[in-house]
Formats: sequence, C-alpha cells, structure tokens
Amino acid sequence: MIDHVSVGVRDLERAARFYEPTLAALGLSRLVMRPATIGFGKAYPEFWINLRATMTPVAHESGTHICLRAKTAAEVDAFHSAALASGGRSDGAPGLRPHDRVRYYAAFVLDPDGNRIEAVTFPSE
Repeated sequence: MIDHVSVGVRDLERAARFYEPTLAALGLSRLVMRPATIGFGKAYPEFWINLRATMTPVAHESGTHICLRAKTAAEVDAFHSAALASGGRSDGAPGLRPHDRVRYYAAFVLDPDGNRIEAVTFPSE
C-alpha cells in the first residue's frame, strides 16, 4: 500500500497557503517543515509538497491525480471550497458520481502549479 505521496511546487510558501486550509478540511495539518519541503498528515506526514522552483506547470493532460479520502460529503465540499478560496481552480465540482460498480461523492481541484487533487467519500445511501 502507499505510505505517502508528494507533489512538486514552484513556490513553497504559495503552495503552503493553498494546501494548509485545503488539507485541513480533510483533517490533515502541517506536521513537518524543512527548507524545501512541507509534510501534512494526521499522525505522520502522508502528503508532502516539495520545492521544484524551475519545474513547468503540470500539464492538465498528464492524467495524474492524487485522491484523498474524506469521511463525509460535507468534508468533500469543504475541501473544494477551501481550495478555491486559497488560489486553486475547480476541475470537477463536488457531486455524486455513480458508476457501474461503485457510487461515490467527489470533487477535483488544481493547485496553483496544476497538480490535480481529488477528495472522495463513499456514501452508504
């Protein structure tokens, strides 16, 4: 299983201003701060942002995204709202996404560098 993930960012402070409130909506907080990296998590750093000052913005067509589990639809909504209020862009508004095998509620956002982050929950009804 995956222990942690990290994304590259061009401006660590700008990214921290985006990720701190966005991840807080899912119960993650800033746990580790180093000169070129910040780790967020609940009990240990599960999500890292790493300074890559010369990287180009992430191409939307890359297909890469990171999905984080939310406890409720309200957390997914709060994640999306916090991301937009903190300089992110919507890449899929919060909503129910019924599929053949699974029914889930999710929202997708793009961070200021173009990293695609999703929050998801699986409602029982």
